[in-house]
Amino acid sequence: MPARRILSLWFPRLAAERLLRLGAAGPDASLAVVRDAGQRQVVVALSAAAEAAGVLRGQPLADAMAVCPGLVTRRASPAVEVAFLSALRRWAGQVSPWVAEAPPDGLVADITGCAHLFGGEAAMVDRLAEDCAGFGLTLRCAIADTPGAAWALARYGGGGPAPARSGDAIAQEARATRSKAAPRRRGSGPALRAGGRIAPPGQTRTALADLPVAALRIEQEVAEQLSRLGLRRIGDLAGQPRAALARRFGPGLVARLDQALGAAPEPVSPAPPPRAHAARLSFPEPIGREADIMAGLDRLMERVCARLVEAGRGARRLRLEALRSDHATEMVEVGLARPAAAPDRMRPLFALKIGEIDAGFGIDRLRLEAVETEPVTPRDPAGHLDAARGPAPEAAVDDLVGRLGARIGLEAITRRHPADSHIPEKTATVLAAAWSAPHRADWPVPPAPRPLLLWRPEPVAAPDDPVPPARFRWRGRVLTVAAAEGPERLSPEWWLDDPDWRTGARDYWRVTCAEGDRLWLCYAHGGAMSAGWFCHGAFA
Repeated sequence: MPARRILSLWFPRLAAERLLRLGAAGPDASLAVVRDAGQRQVVVALSAAAEAAGVLRGQPLADAMAVCPGLVTRRASPAVEVAFLSALRRWAGQVSPWVAEAPPDGLVADITGCAHLFGGEAAMVDRLAEDCAGFGLTLRCAIADTPGAAWALARYGGGGPAPARSGDAIAQEARATRSKAAPRRRGSGPALRAGGRIAPPGQTRTALADLPVAALRIEQEVAEQLSRLGLRRIGDLAGQPRAALARRFGPGLVARLDQALGAAPEPVSPAPPPRAHAARLSFPEPIGREADIMAGLDRLMERVCARLVEAGRGARRLRLEALRSDHATEMVEVGLARPAAAPDRMRPLFALKIGEIDAGFGIDRLRLEAVETEPVTPRDPAGHLDAARGPAPEAAVDDLVGRLGARIGLEAITRRHPADSHIPEKTATVLAAAWSAPHRADWPVPPAPRPLLLWRPEPVAAPDDPVPPARFRWRGRVLTVAAAEGPERLSPEWWLDDPDWRTGARDYWRVTCAEGDRLWLCYAHGGAMSAGWFCHGAFA
């Protein structure tokens, strides 16, 4: 079995160079990416020009602007940078199928048994460096026997240690003391390539010996403590008793040291590939009849639904692609009111839209994909008596919503839920039917009958008196009151400034007119606006 080989990719200017690729600044501009840290902004990524000007990562923005007055700054976008790193992970899949992300700016890949496909590890590194140069990205990479060693060589293999100087550091040794110290063991270090280092198999300890202890992925405080004791390089730690190191600095230091040297396992866990719930069907001869397209769609729906059931998910939106003989593609999409994995719930929706496909000179291939899926919650099993009664009312309503949505769009179909308010026009909340469940409890009963139709209060020409008038004018008509029931006092919500309720408290009356109209009139007692009579709705 070949020795395990790990490739570490580090993009030291990832956030800044991503913005340069998008044209946020000129290619030679001094660009810094900043983020908020408490009450100040600090630099988290730099372009090559900004680094050459003396700006440092982790530096406060005010200090960075003092060093480089022409510095161009952009705010960090963590979510976009994570997506960009995921795209780079997919690109790195060319060298190995076992690639994982090392946030925020790195990747790690297990390339065991893969290097010979590129002519060796050196040729693999050169190819990656060439690709990144074409992308406009700076790359530092390393190959070693362990993920920890590859990570350390990629980030610290190009320079010497950077110890934290302090007054009590054991750096002022006498000349005689240093002369008596055992000389350092020197071995063949890692081979330096353009943009990367390669540690020969089995030479991990030698490759890491001269690197600073910060390369072990330990906390900065621990690295500073080790530096004050004179343990500045990994080689200084490798021969120390593990028990003493664990007692003094905690088990984290020992774990990182053993992982880097290969004494403790450290697996590479790649991100699982996105699972596509799709199927395609190729035809020996082009087809064009709707019946033939539906027959092919039936086969595709069975395969897609089987995959959805296996994954425990249901489709919310499906797309059918028809590849024509002239290489053009026709597409139709349907949406479901509830996630489903049953072909009989999908077929009627496609039957409504299959006529939109222009077959042209014929269709060579069909492809069906569940574009949006959701987890399907298990439902209570139905007995023989319930099954004999037919589908549940909710399922029938969902199918109706889906069919209507195929015609006018799911967003245009709404349903109402009761709301916690005594204001007549606010007693119900409008929700999209496809993304809400029906109200299962009884609808709250109002204290008095409510009209079938409601509109914004319309002025009524009547005497300014709280008693219902004998006659009034409304919408250009003169109506005679035959009967009036009420009043029902409703007050505005004092914590809200509703323009329709600036007339203050209202007394509502159910008025029956001699002309046959049954109206909901109210007398507003006045508030920010003057008092008067208004018509708010009509009964059936």
